[in-house]
Amino acid sequence: MADQLPERRAAKSATPESVATAVQNVTVSPDEAGMRVDRFLEARFPGLSFSHIHRVVRKGEVRVDGKRVDGKDRLEAGQTVRIPPLRLDAPKAGPASEGDAKTREFLASITLYEDDDVLVLNKPYGLAVQGGSGMTKHLDGMLDVLRDRAGQRPRLVHRLDRETSGCILVARTRFAASALAKTFRTRAARKIYWALVTGVPKPRQGRVSTFLAKEDREDESVMRIARHGDEGASHAVTYYAIVETAAQQLAWVSLKPVTGRTHQLRAHMEHIGHPIVGDSKYFRKENWSLPGGMQNRLHLLARRIVVPHPRGGTIDVTAPLPPHMQQSWNLLGFDAARYDPIVEAPEE
Repeated sequence: MADQLPERRAAKSATPESVATAVQNVTVSPDEAGMRVDRFLEARFPGLSFSHIHRVVRKGEVRVDGKRVDGKDRLEAGQTVRIPPLRLDAPKAGPASEGDAKTREFLASITLYEDDDVLVLNKPYGLAVQGGSGMTKHLDGMLDVLRDRAGQRPRLVHRLDRETSGCILVARTRFAASALAKTFRTRAARKIYWALVTGVPKPRQGRVSTFLAKEDREDESVMRIARHGDEGASHAVTYYAIVETAAQQLAWVSLKPVTGRTHQLRAHMEHIGHPIVGDSKYFRKENWSLPGGMQNRLHLLARRIVVPHPRGGTIDVTAPLPPHMQQSWNLLGFDAARYDPIVEAPEE
């Protein structure tokens, strides 16, 4: 009878907006190895408040292999976690469920590749990757609807600017997130971007190497060309290659960043005198007008991503031109199937 008392209390205190669970004994999976106890509970029970997690851990109601633990303790694969009765937020019904279904449908429509560990999404122009000031709709928030049975949500591996379209890599498991993060740290990920720029860069293939530092202005932040040793300055390297030109006025350029600094490609193209068409932050050419029929949107696409798969093999995914860039390509007579010379750029 004593073992059932906590369950009765939990059920009695549950409100119409919450549901009570029974005692559970769960095994830590290999993918959950290394997680803190409190983060493990948060991932397993998305409807559980963090204050409630700390309360049950502090009272000793959470046990690992029969022993009391601290919320900061790390778990090992195969350990058994005793989880006491919990009070969870009840699942939302009606409009919220319909909204989740629409979000899942949207994510499916922009999925370029998926398996048990990895997703590659084709991020549309204008969709923010993460939330910010006044930002309510963003890709990271949408990933909540893809939580697995254990409550784990997919994780962004890298970011794209809101105005940049194309390939973005998402890890579906902690194992994949860790492996892919290492891939990006060691620069083993290969990313290729396409852009439409003003003028024709010379030479036709080249390397841009500068230091970049963040500069705060009245209503925005931009990356400026800096000197080695300047506060906050980071080295940035980009290879570029011209794919095709239009009357020496515009050029379709393929870009391969070696480093991954904020706004790197946009700042580098402006630095060499050929800013990207539609770039509201870095386009500073005077007396330049947008050709008729083109939309004043950033013409920058994360075209291709090639990375080692966490479990072996290679992920190699290509994104199509977004509608506004396809419109410009059609106007200029560019063929997206044309050979891309950036593949000849060296690996650093």
